[in-house]
Amino acid sequence: MYFSMPPPHARLRALLGLALVCALLLGGCSTTPPYRPAPTRAAQLSDEQAHDIAIHALGLVGTPYRYGGNTPDTGFDCSGLIGYVYRHRVGTAPPRTVAQLNDWGQPVDAGELRTGDLVVFGTGRRPTHAGIYVGEGRFVHAPSSGGDVRLDQLQSRHWSRQNPAFRRP
Repeated sequence: MYFSMPPPHARLRALLGLALVCALLLGGCSTTPPYRPAPTRAAQLSDEQAHDIAIHALGLVGTPYRYGGNTPDTGFDCSGLIGYVYRHRVGTAPPRTVAQLNDWGQPVDAGELRTGDLVVFGTGRRPTHAGIYVGEGRFVHAPSSGGDVRLDQLQSRHWSRQNPAFRRP
């Protein structure tokens, strides 16, 4: 009895078809886990931790801005700066985006601000920027491309018009 092999292109087509069927079957069996937003409440900070957060943030003033940056070596964007400081001073990993930070922790009235609180800015419904309050009406933030992490006043002409909201993790 004699069996002949199909031509190479037919074998390749058969293997590709088999791979496609396997991928479809495996894909049908798997499910994407449901989206779970970051917790809205972090552990309550002690006065010492809040002070450490402010001191650490102030120590990063002058670090270059970098979109997506989250270390002093690579630079920071605003949420990367917040994440770095909180992870290193408190061991808490805050959410990565400004929109998520806007829901993290509890809202705080401007008159009740303390060091370590978050300052979240946005002129519309969506927040666009965030920083760390360090006391005496000042906050540390990574402002924009081409800039550096800096210390600014909440009551400055620019920032007071940005609809600041305050969060306490």
